[in-house]
Amino acid sequence: MKLLKGQIYYPKNRKIEKVKYLTICAHQDDNEIMAIHGILKGYYSKNSSFACVVTTDGGGSARTGEFKDYTDEMMKKVRIEEQKQASEIGRYHSLYLLNYTSKEVKDNHNIDIVNEYKDIILELKPEVIYTHNILDKHPTHLGVVKKVIQAIRLLERKDRPKIVYGCEVWRGLDWVDDDKKIGFDVSRNERLQKQLLDVFKSQIAGGKAYTKASIGRRYANATYFQSHSVDSYKMISYAIDLTPLIKNDGLSIKEYATSFIDDLYTDVNNNL
Repeated sequence: MKLLKGQIYYPKNRKIEKVKYLTICAHQDDNEIMAIHGILKGYYSKNSSFACVVTTDGGGSARTGEFKDYTDEMMKKVRIEEQKQASEIGRYHSLYLLNYTSKEVKDNHNIDIVNEYKDIILELKPEVIYTHNILDKHPTHLGVVKKVIQAIRLLERKDRPKIVYGCEVWRGLDWVDDDKKIGFDVSRNERLQKQLLDVFKSQIAGGKAYTKASIGRRYANATYFQSHSVDSYKMISYAIDLTPLIKNDGLSIKEYATSFIDDLYTDVNNNL
C-alpha cells in the first residue's frame, strides 16, 4: 500500500511471519513505552510478528543539549531515524511512519488518518492492537485512540482485530480496579527493553529520562500489584480492554472511559 504523506520502513533483520500484534501510537517512542508486551511477543514468537504505526511527524518535541539548536525539520529526521533503529533492535515486521502533525491528529474531522489506519489494519490483519488508553491525559494520544476506534468501526466484523488494548503512557493505570485492568508480564529481557528506549537520544537529551521512568514503572507495577502476597512477576505493564468499543459500535467512548472513574469512586466510597 502507499501512504498519503509518510513512508513504510522494513527493518533489515525484520521478521517476515504474519503480523499478529500491531501498535498504533502517536509519537516516536510511544510504542516502546506502552507496547512492550506486543514487542516481546513478536520478538520471541516462531510463527507471528509485531508491527508498528507511528502517526505524527516528530516535530515540536522538547530539546536541549546537543539538540538544543535543532529546527523542527531537523528533529523530525532525527526522531524518524531513532524509530527505525528501534524497529531494527526489536525485529519488527514493518514500521509505518504516517507523518501527520499533532494538530491533524487532534482534529476530529480529519478522516485521512482514520482511513490510513483502516487500510493498514486491513492489509496486516492483526489479531491484537495496542494503542493509547482513553484515560490518557495527552490530547494527541486521545486523538489517536479515538481515530483507531473509528477506523475499526468502519471495518466489517470479520476484518476487525480480536482484542484492542489501551496502554499507559501519560497516565498510569495502577488506580484502575483490579478486575478491570490488565497486567502484562513483561519480565523477560530487560536488556532489550532498555535498548529499545535508549535509542531515542533526542528525547533523553531533551530532559526526559524515559528509559528509567518506563522500566521503573514496570517494576513498580509488579511490586504494588498485590499487597498481601509476594511479587509474582518482576515487571508488569498495564492496559485496559478497549475491545467492548469495537464489539458494540453504539458504546460511547466517553461513557466507557468514565465508567472506570465511577468504579474508583465506588471502591473508595465503600472502603471509607
